[in-house]
Amino acid sequence: MNSDEANLSGPIYAVGDVHGRLDLLELAWDAIGADAGGEPHSVVFLGDYVDRGPDSCGVVEFVMRAQAVGAATCLKGNHEQMMVDALRGAAPVSWWIGNGGDATLASYGGTVTPEHLDWMAALPLTHRDAHRVYVHAGLMPGVALERQDEEACLWIRERFLRAGPQELPAHVVHGHTPFWAGKPDPREPELLPHRTNLDTGAFMTGVLTVGVFDRGAAGGPVRLLRCGGPAQEF
Repeated sequence: MNSDEANLSGPIYAVGDVHGRLDLLELAWDAIGADAGGEPHSVVFLGDYVDRGPDSCGVVEFVMRAQAVGAATCLKGNHEQMMVDALRGAAPVSWWIGNGGDATLASYGGTVTPEHLDWMAALPLTHRDAHRVYVHAGLMPGVALERQDEEACLWIRERFLRAGPQELPAHVVHGHTPFWAGKPDPREPELLPHRTNLDTGAFMTGVLTVGVFDRGAAGGPVRLLRCGGPAQEF
């Protein structure tokens, strides 16, 4: 279900939805390294590595390597779950294809490796530090963290997006929703006292956003790294 930040130190870098944009992911990784300046830090990917963008296979290989050497924590997104379900017979392939899976299949040359599907299927849904919860889509308001289900973590939108601070167990860092009524510009993250939405629609806007969080302090990011746009300080 989850992973945590036990015995780690330094800032935490949370990366929004990549969606096949290997070019932006590489820029983000370099930006994280430059910002950290060789000091200890952690990286959390918020899911949706695949679909819509041109190089989902390359993105998956990149984050798998980062995870394998202990350089990153990778969470599951709804697009990873769609892909697994479609290719393992639990859902119609046409459903996945219609949601960007055609671009993913093309990046794999038409055949997805079983190792990649096994990796996606096993990804955790949430990650925690002392002050925040990291998840792809969000959490069901009013439900304890240990009782959250996969449907909410991967798919929830309106009920979570409209929730107040008192309905969530901690500050929630998430992606999944590049724009909605409360976030009319998909290029901009949504920064609220009780949650941070880092999905800036990388596949369509050309902007991949990384939030930098102070491990020792509660709340949202202390700064943003915008790959495709200038950094912002808070």
